[in-house]
Amino acid sequence: MAKQQRDETAGLADFMCFAVYSANLAYSRVYKPVLEELGLTYPQYVTIVALWDEEQLTVKGLSDKLFLEPSTVTPMLKRLEMMGYVTRTRSTEDERVVHVRLTDAGRKLRDKARELSMITYKATGLSPDEFRILQRGITNLRSNLMEAAGEA
Repeated sequence: MAKQQRDETAGLADFMCFAVYSANLAYSRVYKPVLEELGLTYPQYVTIVALWDEEQLTVKGLSDKLFLEPSTVTPMLKRLEMMGYVTRTRSTEDERVVHVRLTDAGRKLRDKARELSMITYKATGLSPDEFRILQRGITNLRSNLMEAAGEA
């Protein structure tokens, strides 16, 4: 009876999925001017950040890292290549494999992006410890949800 009563009185603010969704929307609003200054979309930005972590990735490896389908990543990489931030090269061993690397221009974005990322960090209003704890919690939530969905 207690569960049924709780379900009947649960409001939108009581749903974890809405808390995550609405926080993402709020984060996007803060990120918007930062990304506009960089001339990138959010997916393009995280793609470049992923390549800062690893100098070379395959399209498949990059799509796995970003939780996106390769068919979504490929057109984005084409745009980043036209912008001069990445190069794409087919593997000589297996032509189905495409390697992605940052150009010098892509690497140079790091300093500007690092400067601008402080804007979004400060907007959270969290202390460094709170930020790390929340980030780990969200990462754990994502991992658990993916495992439950059979996508481990």
